Amino acid sequence: MGIYRDMAAGAVAGAAGTTALNTITYLDMAVRGRPASSLPEQAAGAVSERLHVGLGEEEDARNRERGLGPMLGILTGVGVGLAYGLFRHAVRRRVSLPAAATGVGVAAAVAGSAPMTALGLTDPREWGVGGWMSDLVPHLGYGLATVAAFELTRSRRRRR
Repeated sequence: MGIYRDMAAGAVAGAAGTTALNTITYLDMAVRGRPASSLPEQAAGAVSERLHVGLGEEEDARNRERGLGPMLGILTGVGVGLAYGLFRHAVRRRVSLPAAATGVGVAAAVAGSAPMTALGLTDPREWGVGGWMSDLVPHLGYGLATVAAFELTRSRRRRR
């Protein structure tokens, strides 16, 4: 039964991490005055095309892409958190917070960018330092929040 608990705790921790990632991203947008990325909605459109799923007429399709794009990000964040829960279930020894947070953050960055790269929507080799920082800093925040939330739930269970 413990594996299901760790999976659920990981998914919930991934949702907390996703909230942290979005908060850092929106704060960066507000401070620097930069626009939101259109990549998530482009990815939603590209995936719907490849799956031959119509999203409706032009304006409806654009609106659905704008809704589905962030949902794909949430799904990725919850999924990476769930994977961390499985990892922590399998690896019982203590993993340092900085190492785990970095690993989870990088995993989330790869999980988010790899599909968009595969779809031909972006090329990380062309991002430059500013682009990499705009991507990595929120993902490292995601990793820290996800690991911290998971470990808090785990330590609570041990005390009972």
